[in-house]
Amino acid sequence: MKEFPISALAQIVKANPVANTGIFTGVSIDSRTTKAGDCFFAIAGENFDGHDYIADAFTKGAVCAVVSKDIEDKKSADKPILKVPDTIKALGDLASQYRRQTGFKVVAITGSAGKTTTRQITYQALSQRFRVHQSPKSFNNNIGLPLTLLTAEPDCRIVIAELGSNHPGEIAYLTRIAAPDIAVVTNVHPAHLEGFGSLQTITQEKLSISEGLTPDGVFIINADFDELVGTCRAKGTKFVTFGKSDAADYQGQNIRYEASASRLTINGTHIHLPLPGPGNLENTLAAWAVCSQFDMSIDDFAQAVSNLSPVSMRTELLQIGTLMILSDCYNANPASMKNALNILAGLDPTRKRRSVFICGDMAELGTQTERLHTELGTSIAQAKVELLIAVGKFAKITAGAAKTADERNLDSRRAGLMQIKCFKDTLSVCNNLHEFIKDYDILLVKGSRTARLETVVEKLKEIFS
Repeated sequence: MKEFPISALAQIVKANPVANTGIFTGVSIDSRTTKAGDCFFAIAGENFDGHDYIADAFTKGAVCAVVSKDIEDKKSADKPILKVPDTIKALGDLASQYRRQTGFKVVAITGSAGKTTTRQITYQALSQRFRVHQSPKSFNNNIGLPLTLLTAEPDCRIVIAELGSNHPGEIAYLTRIAAPDIAVVTNVHPAHLEGFGSLQTITQEKLSISEGLTPDGVFIINADFDELVGTCRAKGTKFVTFGKSDAADYQGQNIRYEASASRLTINGTHIHLPLPGPGNLENTLAAWAVCSQFDMSIDDFAQAVSNLSPVSMRTELLQIGTLMILSDCYNANPASMKNALNILAGLDPTRKRRSVFICGDMAELGTQTERLHTELGTSIAQAKVELLIAVGKFAKITAGAAKTADERNLDSRRAGLMQIKCFKDTLSVCNNLHEFIKDYDILLVKGSRTARLETVVEKLKEIFS
């Protein structure tokens, strides 16, 4: 972050005027990682309240603090403390102003799935030519996005940020902070239905990212989703598209999926993508649509993506002893579950090894929770999973549906052969893995964040490494 006057911050956040007390050179919301020269924003979370750690932040070298409560600590009495009604909003206001004072371009990415991988692919490609800054981890909310913008160095040319949402209005707020030069919608699927209610509402929320675009900004959407294209046309929104559709402006052709990779052609150039599955191909096309806006050649893009590494816990293929594990436990919704099942089926097309699915709940699906978990069970049977380990009360619904679908399998040689085990929580699974998992199994481990299934992967490493 470039140097920023404390007095200017007071004006931006509408705090009481302060004397010219100097500058700050960074921001912090965690006293444990506060550095000398930081401005500390005291944010009250579910488990901790930053107001309780202001003295610690000053001890670490913070030069000022933004608070929403009266501070009675005498050690901090002589420090520049700016009081505001809402410290999270104040953080956003500062990020918005900082973004407008710097010369970097902003790429903002949203969608029901693929945001992080699209960001990583875009970052990998553009970093070959430019100084690029990206979100650390999935910093995509009203705290993470401002931190992403504020941690960009003054000489940064491009910032790539994620914008997430679990209820209407979030993306419209975030995009006005980011003021993107390029905005991307990767896709729309039933996700966070508890907060949105319907796919139409999700579509409207994702498309609201265009509201913050700079006057000459570029809006990029997925041509393979009629809901996206149709809504944009109805609203008169200008856009360009990527996808497999013949109508896409940035089109992928000659698509081929392999066990742990994909191949496609863009503008006549053959591209090898060392990531499996249709979802990653979709993410790559979205990234190409972005990179082309910076005059990158398709040959340079192809070279950049050929060396990609998987994003942790997102279709990450691991070899643990004799096991092959597809770790995709960062999150889950119906579309990403089906994508992961497709990848699982492709990992051993000859069916010489046993396929295992350790399946957690899909969270935040609202009134459609039971229906969507039932549909997932049918998909699992169709994917010919041989052992299903269901984790959680909703995954148990999936297990029941999978059993029914398996027993009705038209292939009588396979009907009723799926093994099913149900557990109430992840700890119970970990305590029993040694009984069910065998050498040379191929496993998919996937569920929503609430399931924390990465602990299963760690337990498998402990048993089979």
